[in-house]
Amino acid sequence: MSTADKNLSHYDKDKIPNAKDFRFGIVVSEWNDDITEPMYHGAVEALLNNGAHIENIITQHVPGSFELVYGSKKMQEQSVNAVIAIGSVIRGETAHFDYVCQAVSHGIKDLNILHDTPVIFCVLTDDNHQQAKDRSGGKHGNKGIEAAIAAIKMAELRKNLR
Repeated sequence: MSTADKNLSHYDKDKIPNAKDFRFGIVVSEWNDDITEPMYHGAVEALLNNGAHIENIITQHVPGSFELVYGSKKMQEQSVNAVIAIGSVIRGETAHFDYVCQAVSHGIKDLNILHDTPVIFCVLTDDNHQQAKDRSGGKHGNKGIEAAIAAIKMAELRKNLR
């Protein structure tokens, strides 16, 4: 959770496994792309900074956060070691926010239970646009970086527990 005391972009590189032997899939929502694209770039940068090779990062864009589940499922079929699902849902005036957030979180949870490839939940669920900006490269750092570090750690866990 990002708070005033925790920046999403800070991590100890010495505690992160080397990602040189892993392949990563990243599924990015096009909706709220001023939020999702900085998270995507943060994730790619963090993967590269921790040894991943650019040719081992596969990216697919989907129309919105709701479609992240299907995109992540298809990405799991691409022989990747971990998937990062990047999206942003900002509360509006209707219950649509609640339905999308619940469906996406349950869908990604289901993919993690049903399949062997971990899917990292990098979906911001904010009350307003400023909160999303603060977590996609603003004052709270970049959730994409945090998700990439989680993906590396989960790929390593998967490798070690086979």
